[in-house]
Amino acid sequence: MRAFLDTSLIFQLLYFCFSSAASFSIYSSSCHSHGPFYLNGMHKTGDVIVGGLFTVHFISTDPDLSFSSEPQQPQCYSFDIIGFRQAQTMAFAIDEINRNSNLLPNVTLGYSLYDNCFQLGIGFRGALTLVSGQEEQVTLEENCAGTPPVLGIVGDSSSSSTVAISTVLGLYRVPLVSYFATCSCLSDRHKFPSFFRTIPSDAFQVNAMIQILKHFGWTWAGLLISDDDYGVHAARSFHTDLGPAGGGCLAYTEILPWGDNPAELRRIVDVMRKSTARVVIVFANKGLMINLMKEVVRQNVTGLQWIASEAWTSVDVLQTPHLMPYLGGTLGIDIHRGEIPGLSDFLLQIRPDLHHNNTYGNSMVNQFWEHTFQCRFAPPPAGWVEAGGKLCTGQEVIENVGYELLDVSDLRSEYNVYKAVYALAYALDDMLQCEPGRGPFSNNTCAHLQILEPWQLQGQFHLNGMHKTGDVILGGIFLIHFFSADPDLSFTTEPQQPHCYGFDIIGFRKAQTMAFAIDEINRNSNLLPNVTLGYSLYDNCLQLRIGFRAALTLVSGQEEQVTLEENCVGSPPALGIVGDYTSTSTIAISTVLGLYRVPLVSYYATCSCLSDRQKFPSFFRTIPNDAFQVNAMIQILKHFGWTWAGLLISDDDYGVHGARSFHSELGPAGGGCLAYTEILPWGEDPAELRRIVDVMRKSTARVVIVFAHESNVIQLLKEVVRQNVTGLQWIASVGWTSAAALQTPHLMPFLGGTLGISVRRGEIPGLSDFLLQIRPDLRHNTFGGNKMVNQFWEHTFQCRFAPPPAGWVEAGGELCTGQEVTENVETDFFDVSNLRPEYNVYKAVYALAYALDDMLQCEPGRGPFSNNTCADLQRLEPWQGKFHLNGMHKNEEVILGGLFTVNFISTYADLSFTSEPEKPDCYGFHVIGFRQAQTMAFAIDEINRNSNLLPNVTLGYSLYDNCNQLGIGFRGALSLVSGQEEQVTLEENCVGTPPVLGIVGDSSSTRTIAVSAILGLYRVPLVSYFATCSCLSDRQKFPSFFRTIPSDAFQVNAMIQILKHFGWTWAGLLISDDDYGVHAARSFHSDLGPAGGGCLAYTEILPWGEDPAELRRIVDVMRKSTARVVIVFAHQIHMIQLMEEVVRQNVTGLQWMASEGWSSAAVLQTPHIMLYLGGTLGISIRQGEIPGLRDFLLKIRPDLQHNNTDGNSMVNQFWEHTFQCRFAPPPAGWVEAGGELCTGQEVIENVETEFFDVSNLRPEYNVYKAVYALAYALDDMLQCEPGRGPFSNNTCAHLQRLEPWQIMHYLQKVNFTTSFGDEVSFDENGDALPIYDIMNWVWLPDGRTKVQRVGEVKRSAFKGEELTLDENKIFWNFESKQPPRSVCSESCPPGTRIVRKKGEPECCFDCVPCSEGKISNTTDSLECTNCPEDFWSSPKRDHCVPKKTEFLSYHEPLGICLTTISLLGTFICVLVLGIFIHHHSTPIVRANNSELSFLLLVSLKLCFLCSLLFIGRPRLWTCQLRHAAFGISFVLCVSCILVKTMVVLAVFRASKPGGESSLKWFGAVQQRGTVLVLTSVQAAICTVWLVSASPVPHKNTQYHSDKIVYECVVGSTVGFAVLLGYIGLLAVLSFLLAFLARNLPDSFNEAKLITFSMLIFCAVWVAFVPAYISSPGKYSDAVEVFAILASSFGLLVALFGPKCYIILLRPERNTKKAIMGRSIGS
Repeated sequence: MRAFLDTSLIFQLLYFCFSSAASFSIYSSSCHSHGPFYLNGMHKTGDVIVGGLFTVHFISTDPDLSFSSEPQQPQCYSFDIIGFRQAQTMAFAIDEINRNSNLLPNVTLGYSLYDNCFQLGIGFRGALTLVSGQEEQVTLEENCAGTPPVLGIVGDSSSSSTVAISTVLGLYRVPLVSYFATCSCLSDRHKFPSFFRTIPSDAFQVNAMIQILKHFGWTWAGLLISDDDYGVHAARSFHTDLGPAGGGCLAYTEILPWGDNPAELRRIVDVMRKSTARVVIVFANKGLMINLMKEVVRQNVTGLQWIASEAWTSVDVLQTPHLMPYLGGTLGIDIHRGEIPGLSDFLLQIRPDLHHNNTYGNSMVNQFWEHTFQCRFAPPPAGWVEAGGKLCTGQEVIENVGYELLDVSDLRSEYNVYKAVYALAYALDDMLQCEPGRGPFSNNTCAHLQILEPWQLQGQFHLNGMHKTGDVILGGIFLIHFFSADPDLSFTTEPQQPHCYGFDIIGFRKAQTMAFAIDEINRNSNLLPNVTLGYSLYDNCLQLRIGFRAALTLVSGQEEQVTLEENCVGSPPALGIVGDYTSTSTIAISTVLGLYRVPLVSYYATCSCLSDRQKFPSFFRTIPNDAFQVNAMIQILKHFGWTWAGLLISDDDYGVHGARSFHSELGPAGGGCLAYTEILPWGEDPAELRRIVDVMRKSTARVVIVFAHESNVIQLLKEVVRQNVTGLQWIASVGWTSAAALQTPHLMPFLGGTLGISVRRGEIPGLSDFLLQIRPDLRHNTFGGNKMVNQFWEHTFQCRFAPPPAGWVEAGGELCTGQEVTENVETDFFDVSNLRPEYNVYKAVYALAYALDDMLQCEPGRGPFSNNTCADLQRLEPWQGKFHLNGMHKNEEVILGGLFTVNFISTYADLSFTSEPEKPDCYGFHVIGFRQAQTMAFAIDEINRNSNLLPNVTLGYSLYDNCNQLGIGFRGALSLVSGQEEQVTLEENCVGTPPVLGIVGDSSSTRTIAVSAILGLYRVPLVSYFATCSCLSDRQKFPSFFRTIPSDAFQVNAMIQILKHFGWTWAGLLISDDDYGVHAARSFHSDLGPAGGGCLAYTEILPWGEDPAELRRIVDVMRKSTARVVIVFAHQIHMIQLMEEVVRQNVTGLQWMASEGWSSAAVLQTPHIMLYLGGTLGISIRQGEIPGLRDFLLKIRPDLQHNNTDGNSMVNQFWEHTFQCRFAPPPAGWVEAGGELCTGQEVIENVETEFFDVSNLRPEYNVYKAVYALAYALDDMLQCEPGRGPFSNNTCAHLQRLEPWQIMHYLQKVNFTTSFGDEVSFDENGDALPIYDIMNWVWLPDGRTKVQRVGEVKRSAFKGEELTLDENKIFWNFESKQPPRSVCSESCPPGTRIVRKKGEPECCFDCVPCSEGKISNTTDSLECTNCPEDFWSSPKRDHCVPKKTEFLSYHEPLGICLTTISLLGTFICVLVLGIFIHHHSTPIVRANNSELSFLLLVSLKLCFLCSLLFIGRPRLWTCQLRHAAFGISFVLCVSCILVKTMVVLAVFRASKPGGESSLKWFGAVQQRGTVLVLTSVQAAICTVWLVSASPVPHKNTQYHSDKIVYECVVGSTVGFAVLLGYIGLLAVLSFLLAFLARNLPDSFNEAKLITFSMLIFCAVWVAFVPAYISSPGKYSDAVEVFAILASSFGLLVALFGPKCYIILLRPERNTKKAIMGRSIGS
């Protein structure tokens, strides 16, 4: 990142100067700018300017992408009153300061306030404008025009914007004081040295929230954050601090999406709803909260306790009646409120004519005025007045407007703005009050307002280096210091450069080794005898940005920057560089140096990624790469049988690539596994180190591999020692194997026994003596003041060179003289017994020297370069080569550009450097690509011959070959825009071919994205014929992009429609590793499930180039997968490589689906491959016909089509490819080998080539349409009538002053029909109406193959998407000749439901039968539905059937038995009654109170009969009658028994002397009355029960799920209990009385029978209660019936059995005498 920032100013120069070069008129040879970008601002002049950045508008967008007016700037809208009030607060503070005579009395402050429109890009531009004093760009010249640069900036309101802006402003030390950026990351003083803020950081805010959580005991909460620095850093703080500080945990952490994303918001709110966490912390801004609350309200998620960050705590828009039911009770953190006296009056004085120059036309005050009064300043927008809109006069009365702008009762962010302005003012005031000679700066000087400039723009960075002049300079980059920091952030001295400290003796020895090697070479008469080598060695301070700057310095020969002018000043550029020390730095540096072919020979960068010759063509190294080092470690593990190890890596390329190698190689090579992989942090991070060591301690792996640097291990070992983690076997990488700092007695108990990989040790004779001769005055000019030798001397002798630092001498420090004796010093520096990296440095220098020596020994005429020439030392400049693009041109009035793939592959044809590597070598001539280019040429030729289209304009073209490489395609696009091939010039005079007004191309999505992103800045239309990535439909990112091919979004949807049509729900996806494949994969993953109900079994990325191992792995995945359908969304080259492996593994039985990238590839339609690819279904571009194209192609001649002086034209290459000849001059040895020379007169008609086959034109047809679209747009423009044009003031565009954006307007509206009948037009995203052909690969019986059209898929405005397939024509490459079945799981039939398999896609599931009572009547049902209450599931669970009903029925055995017994009991009662009536006059009947006996028999008969009410379907009357009848009948029965018992006792008492009176109470009337009264009580109980809570019939579904139990609900349990209790009371009373009378004489002793009968009765009913309660359903009724019958039979038998026995069987005993005699006898 830092390296990027260091070079960003160079990029800005290229960027802004390119904008001038790329936009001139085609008729002019001078360049002009495309127009500045006008920022929305508010300004006031003054002696000192203070800048400000505020959010005055919420949203920015291009207001008019129809290109009817010049799109000079984004349009900002959604005016934010609060943001404007913040800006006005700053204006007020400055006005107040200017009126304060005690503060800055002689200085008038001014301001420049800009609106950031809530966009980083605009805010960043505003910041650069403030720094440079101009609105267009940051200038690097000394003369800065425009408003004075500011000395301080107040802003920005967003953390993300502030991070980016402060990073750049920190380079220039411009103070940025933020009033609203709270990200804790901004507190890093080293990254943001000039940042201040008047608002607390998020670290404090997070801690405040944790304290609230702790206070209320909330230990379980959810966290929602914004997707920016504000939210992300807060989340980090919560994750690290919540547990230790508050003892709590986060239930979930979700990132709120920017913009409308209903699906994601729905998912997040669903997480909140399902979570058990009731507290939700939202660390985001109000815009995100508004979107979130819409979904919260929609799902009605209540019961949450919200905790708000300061960004939305006080937001009024959320405090509405609609939202407060959800957000009410929210606790929030808010900015401290303050009061600003006078602000209200200041705001009331706002007038547009007082606060801004209205000629600017885009000021904040004007916009506020228009927003407030709903008017427009003159000139108003078109149609404003006609529509009834008012004009603003500026005299409107603002006092009458009740607006929140004037509400100053709750100033929070405004108060921070106020404080920020005063902070800057007081700082400036303190500076101006400085007394000369007593100032805080060097030599006690003071700063002066007159020279207080933003000097940072002209500041130079002095690198720490060591130099020696020579004929040839070699560069070196070494680690001399461990750390870099700004030595003084108090700003009392000019902070021109970082300060490097932590001197590294070993690093300095490496640098000295290079110096020694060069000195030794210079003294060697046999090596470079006539050349003196010099060196420029720089210290990288272990920082990428410093190392990168050093590399650019070495390349350009200056320390300040790489200049773009022709005259380069400074030391001579290096012809080779030795370095850098780390892999990360080397990757960045080598990437840039590779552009200039400057060799970089590293002595310590081991990353295996650097072995890629295509990416790093000029990189070399003298140390083995990490791939070998990893393999060596694996061999050690394998040797000792260690199969279980932990891996610790550094957080850089060195560690990451090492980890990748371990993960991919450890298993196959060593049969081992990694227990864990942890990344060691940079710098101090105790918490993370504690966690990592804890993982190591708990793991069962005893071997720990550490692939990191010495500094990482030092930090790690501190924690290892603290936790006392012993018993580990360490394996060390090269980075720390020999680190002396780790070999201490304190650490060796832990690290002893370590096995390590180390750099090869070597010996360098003479090095020790060389090192001893080092002297600061001998080795370097000390003028630089910060050179390596000086630093070494000071470090070694603990002295300082003059002038010493302030206070050094006073503190007793010594001055260095340079004469100190190094021989007496004990230091590792002179120990040359263990030279490892130094030996690699030594070899690297000699490698460069021998290469240079071999070059100089070249004999003229026998050299290795072109024409056997030799290199010349005087002209040996590695960075001056030019790059010639392969092209084809035709110069006319208007030029159209084209980018085509005419060669498949680009490589550096000769990396032996025997020829000048000016350009990549493109080979693999692509005939189809050339035909596409020729189609464009034909279309232009056809248009030029058409008198009705562009009649007075002749079109030309410039067509370039992109060689299938982004770099070359990009260079071609820039050449087309700027009009030159070599580079984009920065001068005013532009040479070369005229720039194009439109470009047709590119063929690749990846290249098109890069090219269109740049061309979009200048609104140069790019019409692609083959770039299908759906991302290109984003009009905001690619405003000038069009295409005549459908986007991948439609192609993916077309494939999904095919999958859905054939029921293929389980498929594999193979994609290319570029935008084309990646965006398609995203579409498949997001759309396949919802649209087609399918899933992807696997998604694999096909590698570029040869990678057999990866292809083997991918095909193995395909072979093992159960998916029979394979979708390949890639290019032809990928399929060629893939099919080689498919054939090798013989993977058949697959149904292939092809994207348009290879669906028509003839190279794949061979008998060898069709065995596997036969039957492929593919999406193909619409086929069209182009009459006359074939004749045009047949007329191609190299001498007619191109100027051969270029030597690298497309036509020439086609001619050579077709006739296998070479144009003169031929390559060396061509003629000698029998090769023919091309004459240009060869007869092309006789050649059989697919080039002339125009029967299947697909991409060519798109090219044809693209050219015509541009032509029709230009024609429409030229037909414009003056005064009726679409541009401002109804003007028309003119060909002489034509701007590309004017073409855009017409191109957007173009609508024409081709000769083939296809309509061509573009929608609002630049996409043409989509239509694809569906192709099928047919393998004919005779062995031939053909690709036939079997359908189409298209979208129309009226019918939507339509899929048409002719299945009868489809060839299936299977024995069944039918479509294959490709599903992960077979469909679940009705009666089952889908159960997802854990961890597998949705299409993989088990079919689980529905549970009882639930059904599914559809296939693949996700849920089983409950049957209605009265229904139950069928045995197959596929439909509901009525539930079985259950009650005590007369038809079931139990009911029949109980009914029979009941009737039997009734019959017996009747029989006994008859017997008693018949024998009523007998003594035994009369002796037993016949009347009560008769009544008792009747009541028993009723008891038997009432049991019948419990049998049969319960109805209301039976429910009400059953218990009443039962209760009354039994009370009647028991009452009779009770009265009989009482009568027995009364008679017995009457028989005693004086007891006669007791009988009068028990006469017949009294007996009847007693029975009646007792029975009436029960009748009353039943009446009350029935009236208050009557029993009712009830369908009970609780007992049985599959049955309905009809029962009577008692209604009132109390009533039922009272009823039973009353019966029980009478029964117990009867029992007690009978028990007392049991021993009376026999003549009176019916009491025994009553006692026995009551005993039976009570026993039955006591047993009844638990049995009744525990019996379900009908059995409770059966229990009650049984109790009734049992108790009734008990009474009947006990009371009347003996009597009937005597009456019927022993009549002799039924006499008075017998009864009395029995009594006497007894």
